[in-house]
Amino acid sequence: MAYWLMKSEPDVYGIDDLKAEGETIWDGIRNYQARNLMREMKIGDLAFFYHSNTKPPGIAGLMKVTKLGIVDPTQFDPANKYYDAKSTPENPRWYTVALEYVETFPTYLSLTTLREEFETDDLLILRRGNRLSITPVDDTVAERIFKLVNP
Repeated sequence: MAYWLMKSEPDVYGIDDLKAEGETIWDGIRNYQARNLMREMKIGDLAFFYHSNTKPPGIAGLMKVTKLGIVDPTQFDPANKYYDAKSTPENPRWYTVALEYVETFPTYLSLTTLREEFETDDLLILRRGNRLSITPVDDTVAERIFKLVNP
């Protein structure tokens, strides 16, 4: 099993939305590096749900990968902001994964806390200029996160 950190703006789609729905596809990713990281995911991998572009940003909970290789439907919808005119149903560019809600953490780990507890080599989210919405998390770092949210 691997660990990931996946960012979303809570006013667009947050941990409470995932909890209400139970499962979702992680659509709208339009960065090739993030897409390729999703290709590395396996069923059963765990992902930390990170709330971005909010005050304060931080890790809100946990979700689990349940399906792989899903064609992202938003790429075909001209009315969608994630539409990709060069992508066709016969040759889609963008794939995604399905994720199910696992838990909302009892302790919200703000970006400030993450900066205090981890080095930039530990969590890519802490690196200046890093804008990737999906990043891998080392097993030892994941264990430290779990200890921080469940002291």
